Amino acid sequence: MTQRMETFCESMKKENMDAAFVSSKENFFYLTGFLTDPHERLLGLLVFPDEKVVAVLPAMEKGQLKETGFKGDIIAYQDHENPWEALADYNESVHTLGIEEEHLSYGRAGQLIEAFATPEIRDVTGLLDRQRLLKDEKEISIMRKAASLADEGVEAGIAALEEGVSEMEVLARIEFEMKKRGVREMSFSTMVLFGEKAGHPHGNPGDRTLKRGDLVLFDLGVVWEGYTSDITRTVAFGEVDEKQREIYETVKRAEQASLDISKPGTRIGDLDQVARNVIEEAGYGDYFPHRIGHGLGINVHEFPSMSHLNEDVLKPGMTYTIEPGIYDPETGGVRIEDDVLVTEGGYEILTKTPKDLRII
Repeated sequence: MTQRMETFCESMKKENMDAAFVSSKENFFYLTGFLTDPHERLLGLLVFPDEKVVAVLPAMEKGQLKETGFKGDIIAYQDHENPWEALADYNESVHTLGIEEEHLSYGRAGQLIEAFATPEIRDVTGLLDRQRLLKDEKEISIMRKAASLADEGVEAGIAALEEGVSEMEVLARIEFEMKKRGVREMSFSTMVLFGEKAGHPHGNPGDRTLKRGDLVLFDLGVVWEGYTSDITRTVAFGEVDEKQREIYETVKRAEQASLDISKPGTRIGDLDQVARNVIEEAGYGDYFPHRIGHGLGINVHEFPSMSHLNEDVLKPGMTYTIEPGIYDPETGGVRIEDDVLVTEGGYEILTKTPKDLRII
């Protein structure tokens, strides 16, 4: 039984739950140390507050789970078998059952409720979110490595810039270099956006070719040992005009304003508000359409939300992104994003790529 599992079981006891069914691959990994993608197949952990645990997973994954040292029961099913029938054998005395409400599909929730004879359903998402919120030293060490690899990804992208190259060609260079470094998976679809396309916060890379005077926006991250990173940098190619420079320096000031108050006790919503104030005072408030950032860890977007409405406070061990941006459909967009760890005395930036405006 891992410490993480023990903590989760204690939380279940306090909530008077008879059992919980954890169905996301991320929380399966968090509680067991086994990371897998079951695709359309059922993966889950049936957890009882007395620390009995039952894993249900495709039979082809059983050996890898056992290699992690997992000691609970295992329901390893073949593709032609119905795992819900085996789970029903554990339904005795389960009157209150926890689920990950936002993850479990409607169809699977119905099968689970049927298998456990229509128990009262509770949501355990918040319990797991709060437990995962503060990272331990091992997690932080892994996230530092993931951030370092993201830095290398940005540099690989910058090195690939030349007049006439396409966004997709630069993207391919980045991901090739990451694969050479042992990265199997990116945190999300890598973004490389040129010129006016950088004016879309979540634009789609394509065949747009690079021209002198373009802003170039890179947004990428990697998964390393189950943990994610996420970095954005914007550079100028060949030359930069005064409006582009003004937008860039405004975003840089906004990010620094948010970093300056990243310390224990700060209201999370204030991180968003101080950056937003800088951008609004510069006259670009309408061009900053998203929150300041998001929690970061096993998921690239996880708890907590970093919007201006969040009344929670920062605590040592929290990890999140700070990523203000200004997106002008004519000039292009600028976003600067870092991965941040709250420390006892303030903050540590995990991503190290320089932020002064670079003209390539």
